[in-house]
Amino acid sequence: MYPESSWEPVPARSTANLAVRFVLTVVVLPLHWALVLVGTVALLAFSLVGDLLTLIPGAAKGFLNGVDKLGDRVELWPRWFVSWPELRHEGDADFYRARSDDAVARHTRAATTVRKGVVPPWTCAIPIRKYRAVGAGYALRAAEAQGWALRHDEWSDLPNELKLRRVPEEPAPDVAGA
Repeated sequence: MYPESSWEPVPARSTANLAVRFVLTVVVLPLHWALVLVGTVALLAFSLVGDLLTLIPGAAKGFLNGVDKLGDRVELWPRWFVSWPELRHEGDADFYRARSDDAVARHTRAATTVRKGVVPPWTCAIPIRKYRAVGAGYALRAAEAQGWALRHDEWSDLPNELKLRRVPEEPAPDVAGA
C-alpha cells in the first residue's frame, strides 16, 4: 500500500536548511501560537453565540462538526518547525531511536491508563520529527511490540506521520473450572 521508501530513514537535511528553518521557527512560531490563541478565543466567543443557534434544528450539530474539522486542521506544532535538539542531532540514529521509543512509550502509558474503569479504543499519530533518522519501519516495529498496529484510513499520511491504533488485548483464558 505504501512505497518501500516510506519505511526507511529520511535523508539528513543540510545544516544550512536546518539553520534557516530554526531561525524561522524562533521568529514565526510565537506569531503562529498567538494566532492560534486568538482563533481559539474567537471560537469560544462564537460558541457562546452558537448556543443561541440551538433553537434552530441541526445548527448545533453543524457548528460542532465545523469546530472539530477546524481543530483537526490547525497544527500547534507545524511541520516546518525545527527545534534546537533537531538542529543539533540531525541524522543521529541513536537520538531519534530514543526519541521514537519515548513517543511510543508515552502513547502506550496514556492508552493503558484506566479512566473511570474504561480503557477506550486508542489511536495516536507519531510525527516524522520523532523517527526521522531511524525510519517509520523502526517506529512501527517498536509500537507493534507495545500493542499498536498501523491505522489504515483515508487520512493516513505516512511520509509525514505514523498513525497507529491500539490493538485490543486478548482476554486471559478462564482456567478456574479446570
